[in-house]
Amino acid sequence: MTTDLEGRVAAALARSVTAPVRAFAAHLATHRSDARPVAAALFYGSNLRTGSLEGVLDFYILTTDTREERIWPRVSYHEWEWQGVPLRAKVATMNLTTFAAAARGDRLDTTIWARFVQPAALAWQADDAAAASVVTAVSQCAATAARLAVALGPQAGTPEDYWRALFRATYAAEFRVEKAGREDSILSANRDHFDGLLPLALLAQGIDFARGADSVIRPHLPATQRLALLRWWRARRRMGKPLNVTRLLKASTTFEGAARYAAWKIERHTGIVVALTPWRERHPVLAAPGVLWRLWRARRAAARSAA
Repeated sequence: MTTDLEGRVAAALARSVTAPVRAFAAHLATHRSDARPVAAALFYGSNLRTGSLEGVLDFYILTTDTREERIWPRVSYHEWEWQGVPLRAKVATMNLTTFAAAARGDRLDTTIWARFVQPAALAWQADDAAAASVVTAVSQCAATAARLAVALGPQAGTPEDYWRALFRATYAAEFRVEKAGREDSILSANRDHFDGLLPLALLAQGIDFARGADSVIRPHLPATQRLALLRWWRARRRMGKPLNVTRLLKASTTFEGAARYAAWKIERHTGIVVALTPWRERHPVLAAPGVLWRLWRARRAAARSAA
């Protein structure tokens, strides 16, 4: 990976986060029930952009343990109070080696590189070596995302055209509740983050391009390489929804407060309120089909009203 891309990623990961978030990250890394040694904690999501402590904070905890669960990451929910301020977090835990392999595109999973080409902050690290390993892995996320973006995007276009094609494809491949057009909101909310990132990520892996007027680029991607990338993507697209469903089912057994979190997430992204009955809280998996049916009916009714 080139120094330019890694330098850009290192600066992005070093972005400032609030004292409560940094303290919560340290607490999550150093007060663990499983005793697995932690290399780093990444903070991401809308709260990173806004600085708000409302809702649920999103963290990835990367361990140095060589063990890894068959279905990763392990998701858990945590509540903690910092100087009288109540904080809540959704925490995904996996080992750094698996994270790095997924970032390179070596796994069928798409969530790591699609998530961490977007903004994140290194909120806690065990030492400088751990931080350097995270920078390298997140740089690989940008490279993996960039080469798929130019394979999926137009023959020539602006960097935003390519990122839009990428996020439209990855969101469609996953089992998500976000509204259509989510890719536009990602780009509009994070223009500074994506500005200049695509050219650096392409050059880092030897993909050259011509520059035109109005920020238009024309990647020099041979037809054979494009076809290989599209075959690589088709395998991952086919597995996107099955993997997401499997992870949701697993999370329901490890994610304390899973039903409350799911209801909050659905309302936040769709505006549809899911009533939480005691039965739904005790049996989130059994309740899921009914909730999803209600969500589908509400979306269908909204679409008819808008027509």
